[in-house]
Amino acid sequence: MSQAIKIHGLGSSGEGVGKLDGLAIFVEGALPDEEVLVELEARKKNYAVGRLVEVIKKSSARVEPFCPLYKNCGGCQLQHMSYPAQLKWKRQQVVDAIERIGKLDGVKIFDTLGMENPLRYRNKMQFPVGKNLLVGCYARGSHKIIDTNACLIQNELNDKILNAVRRVAKKFNLPPYDEDTHRGFLRHVMGRVGCGGEFMVVLVTATKNFPDEKNFVRALLKELPEVTSIQQNVQTFHNNVILGRDTKILYGKPTIHDKIGTLRFNISARSFFQVNTAQAEVLYKTALDFAELHGRETVLDAYCGTGTISLFLARRARKVIGVEVVSSAIADAKKNARENKIRNAEFFVGDAVKVLPKIFAAGTYAEVVVVDPPRAGCDKKVLETFAAVKPEKIIYVSCNPATLARDLKILDELGYVTKKIQPVDMFPFTSHVECVAQIVRKR
Repeated sequence: MSQAIKIHGLGSSGEGVGKLDGLAIFVEGALPDEEVLVELEARKKNYAVGRLVEVIKKSSARVEPFCPLYKNCGGCQLQHMSYPAQLKWKRQQVVDAIERIGKLDGVKIFDTLGMENPLRYRNKMQFPVGKNLLVGCYARGSHKIIDTNACLIQNELNDKILNAVRRVAKKFNLPPYDEDTHRGFLRHVMGRVGCGGEFMVVLVTATKNFPDEKNFVRALLKELPEVTSIQQNVQTFHNNVILGRDTKILYGKPTIHDKIGTLRFNISARSFFQVNTAQAEVLYKTALDFAELHGRETVLDAYCGTGTISLFLARRARKVIGVEVVSSAIADAKKNARENKIRNAEFFVGDAVKVLPKIFAAGTYAEVVVVDPPRAGCDKKVLETFAAVKPEKIIYVSCNPATLARDLKILDELGYVTKKIQPVDMFPFTSHVECVAQIVRKR
């Protein structure tokens, strides 16, 4: 039985939120200020999930999705919402997290920095392969694969890679991986696009043995003669992790290059690199501005990855120290520093909780600490380690407003106050938002 409800907000995944008899109802595809007809699909103790049947009264922010796969594909959540409205909602997402989770007052939260052209922004594609060699996005809320020829938020070269691999895989009758039986060969197709037309194809396989490998590579080179690198990544485990530990170069170079601003970076198959190059520059420039460096400071980058933020900061700091638990990322960071002729950046492998006390015990004092953790945020011990050495500023780059707010609350209790937050739209048409927060030591 369908029921009419008024939508008053959006949930963290972009679904509309309304109320029925005091119970919160989450409705995918509904927008704030809309009246919608819904059919309840699941009822829990504190909320219910409704299926959108009809929009009775439309929001002024509602637009027609531009992608023909949008209704089925789970890659984007907000194509039915105008881009200016998305930017406003993403800021509100940050405001709500800071107020409700962080319980912080007086934090200046700026308008979200969006893109002039929010299409074709992704430099990295990783699509699963399924029965009958379907290659594409997962359907919304499932592991059913939607065969995809073009993804309009991907760089056009990634579409070219996707279609070329599908054609050649069908020609060679490569067995697709079945995640239920853990049998088959080809699991995922990854494409990475760099600057100057460089691009990489990564075939993620369930076994090391590649049937008719040389002929397959020759056939793929006929389809993609300009390719910089073709690699095989082996993922033998029965889980949802995309990449395995072992990577083999089948053709070309081990890395491609991309640029953020004037800095040039090596990108390997397993490197972390922001998927939106244009907005990565906006994000890192914001972090640099918030650090307010004068050239005399030592800066500590606690989750430095391949050194992208570290090298941005090094141009204005006296010295930058990067710490990262992944040894291959540190090797890339050192290489990136050499290639960009940056000599005031030093990198260490290890867990920040263990490495930082040793660095500080050796007499190093960092006036500024920069942290860019994964979605889970920072371990409390890491935050306590920062506070113990009393840097003047902490610059927190976050991809999750909820864990950012939680960590800012902990830092507030440790003697630090959050001054300002800048949301940046790294992933247009999705529910995700990145932020840069400036936190200063209380006097």
